[in-house]
Amino acid sequence: MSSLAARRRSPLALLVLLFLGLTFTGTAYAALQTNVPPGTSAEGASQEQLDEGRELFLGNCASCHGANAEGNGEAGPSLYGVGAAAVDFQVATGRMPLPAPGVQAERNISQVHFSDEEITALAVYVDSLAPGPDVPEEQWLDASQGDPANGGAVYRTNCAMCHNSSGTGGALTRGKYAPTLMGVDAQHIYEAMLTGPQSMPVFNDQNITPEEKRDVIAFLKSIEDGANDQGGHTLGSLGPAGDALFAWTIGILAFIGAAVWLGRKAA
Repeated sequence: MSSLAARRRSPLALLVLLFLGLTFTGTAYAALQTNVPPGTSAEGASQEQLDEGRELFLGNCASCHGANAEGNGEAGPSLYGVGAAAVDFQVATGRMPLPAPGVQAERNISQVHFSDEEITALAVYVDSLAPGPDVPEEQWLDASQGDPANGGAVYRTNCAMCHNSSGTGGALTRGKYAPTLMGVDAQHIYEAMLTGPQSMPVFNDQNITPEEKRDVIAFLKSIEDGANDQGGHTLGSLGPAGDALFAWTIGILAFIGAAVWLGRKAA
């Protein structure tokens, strides 16, 4: 009995217990996570894809981001840890490769010079250097499965102050702007929330869950499809500012008309 008690008091016993505790805690935490399942990432990519991605990167991205994606000062930031989602968002929307220096990279679908397969290869190569957020799976992009009402609440809390209450965009400081979200692919809306491009904050799956991101997409698509037009003319869907401008303009004209009419009556 004394020898058994001595073993229990051994420093090694404490280390073993600590190791087992950490292992159990980490396993339980991973099992309870509700993060988005992996979509396009370096995990499972073929060597052929990685080689193709490296060639595309060296030919189109390395001049700004460095030969190893380590960054090049002000010319281009490091891409370590940005993940496949950020690459897909930037390249598939025509923002990158950047055609010319500017205040911010603009969405231009006509400037997408890569096929879907090439974009995937480029994304998995960058992700292989240092993993980051994956391209989302289709289940999180299906607006028909989302809740537009809840999405509207999430959107107004986190997005409307920049993108306008109706998703048509708005001005920011120093010549920057929040782009319109009308006509934007659901995958790119999700990736923007997940990666926080340019002036946008990052909304990871702890800030806004995958289900809530899908709800936001459903809300934006409901506006895009005209679901909010039942009340009459949309006034360009510019939100409260457009409504106020319309009311102010009509009101001024009404006051001027009334003043002219009263003046003639007095004469």
